[in-house]
Amino acid sequence: MDSLEKTPIEEQTVEQNAVETPVEQTAEVVEVPETPEVSETSENVEAPVEAERKQYQTKKEVLERVREIAHGDEAPQKEEVDYLKTAFYKLHIAEREARLKDYIDAGGDPEQYQITPDELEEAFKAEMGVIKEKRQKLFKEQEQEKQVNLEKKLAIIEKIKAMVTSPEEANKSYKDFKALQDEWKEIKNVPAEKANELWRNYQLYVEQFYDLLKLNSEAREYDFKKNLELKTKLCEAAEKLADEPDVISAFHQLQKLHQEYREIGPVSKELREEIWNRFKAASTVINKRHQQHFEGMRAKEEDNLAKKTALCEKVEAIAAEENKTGSDWERHTKEIIELQAEWKTIGFAPQKMNVKIFERFRAACDDFFGRKAEYFRTLKENFKENAEKKRALIEKAKALQDSTEWKSTGDKLINLQKEWKTIGMVPKKLGDQLWEEFLGACNKFFEARKAAGGGTRSDERENLEKKRDVIERLKAAAEEAGEGLQEKVQQLVEEYQAIGHVPFKEKDKLYEEYHAVLDKLYKELNISVAKRRLTKFKDNLKQVAERGENALDSERARLMRQYEQLKQEVQTYENNLGFLNASSKKGNSLIDEMNRKVQKLKDEVQLVREKIKAIDAENANKE
Repeated sequence: MDSLEKTPIEEQTVEQNAVETPVEQTAEVVEVPETPEVSETSENVEAPVEAERKQYQTKKEVLERVREIAHGDEAPQKEEVDYLKTAFYKLHIAEREARLKDYIDAGGDPEQYQITPDELEEAFKAEMGVIKEKRQKLFKEQEQEKQVNLEKKLAIIEKIKAMVTSPEEANKSYKDFKALQDEWKEIKNVPAEKANELWRNYQLYVEQFYDLLKLNSEAREYDFKKNLELKTKLCEAAEKLADEPDVISAFHQLQKLHQEYREIGPVSKELREEIWNRFKAASTVINKRHQQHFEGMRAKEEDNLAKKTALCEKVEAIAAEENKTGSDWERHTKEIIELQAEWKTIGFAPQKMNVKIFERFRAACDDFFGRKAEYFRTLKENFKENAEKKRALIEKAKALQDSTEWKSTGDKLINLQKEWKTIGMVPKKLGDQLWEEFLGACNKFFEARKAAGGGTRSDERENLEKKRDVIERLKAAAEEAGEGLQEKVQQLVEEYQAIGHVPFKEKDKLYEEYHAVLDKLYKELNISVAKRRLTKFKDNLKQVAERGENALDSERARLMRQYEQLKQEVQTYENNLGFLNASSKKGNSLIDEMNRKVQKLKDEVQLVREKIKAIDAENANKE
């Protein structure tokens, strides 16, 4: 996640880490009853409760709350600060990715995209820096205050200890003792590691003091009665917390009740266990609800982690797939964007894994989009190079468009058209524009030649009849089949190609008719020729094997190289077909021609594969 500042781990207070209910105090006996766990762990106390948090809709809302904390009087709470940080960058990243998507959808180049500075992010970082300093300062002040409180409480214990010498001294010091108790209650947090030992020592000397106190039994009974009333009210308050719908609030209120309970003096011996058991029973109910709440929350977070891990694996699998064409990249891009949208619907993972799992997901996405940007950057460079080549041909065509040397110039323009077909793809819009410009220059010459050379029309009509005759003979050959068909077809093709131009209006119709019969013939020839070639190859395998021990392996290696080369050629043609503009008749003709080449190459791939299988079978027979 971007620019996540690290904040110091907030130390736990005595109330959080060392809430240990005091033992009851009597003049006769000192017993230590079982104390329920008020705070299960410091992690549970401070664990974020997603359902109870405010859901921020904008970064501005988050920033306003951060400013309140940074410049207000309230102490920054670690869990809220972490949540605000996560909420801000979740919105920030979503906005940034949306802007990038809009830019790409509008036709922008991902390589040229620049992330603009965000004033809200800079302000957020500045305010988080203020909060960090504020928390560090507050932490130091709290530690200093705890140390001072520790010294004060140690001094109180020493004073009570000095009073516990004799009943007479205890009676005389009763008022001072009560004052020291009041002073003890006023002093709050002490270092966590000292809290329990400090409390046990305090209780020890308080109970010893009560053991020695004999002078005014009425005062003792009054204290016992008053303490009973106070503890009864605490029991009633703890029991009411069972109906509190807010589990977290109930738990924190119970902690305060325990703190008050510890600071109340003893009750009479016969009521001591009863009142304690009542308070402990009420506490157990709240603690159990609190524990169940966090167990449910942890289970949900673990489920969220499992879902996010599955999304990471899906994105990583997509990123690992090979993308051969632009359509492959776009298809995988759509899949990843859908997974990103699904990610946003899943809640938080466990705190220790939340950032790690996000970083894993983000790394897989960044890897994919980084390689996609590189692919299109390279493609753009190829487009640029191809466009320059086509512009050069356009300039040549324009230089020839006004020529009156009909024969030589016509040949030159035809050669330029052939060269045009060998150049790779460019973006469709630009490709259409360049093609129209090139075609316009060519057509200008040929139309002028046509207007000036009316005498050639009879030649073209004659050529038309000759080509139709060749087509009819090809059709007859297709019906006859038999031996020598391939040679016969080849002769007719050469004869057809040697015939000159035909009338322009008849050219496309004739072209389609000619290639329709050729496609049929080649399909039949390819099948029969391939079978003969494979049969001949199998017949020669034994002779190949006789050349030496490794002859078959060498032949297989050669065929494998040929197989990979043919596959690469097929991929190249298919990739080019993906970008070919078929909006014009010229484009359609080129696509048909390329499709024939692709099919021929695929037939050759199949034949080579069958040869390799034949070698494998021969090797198996030898074994």
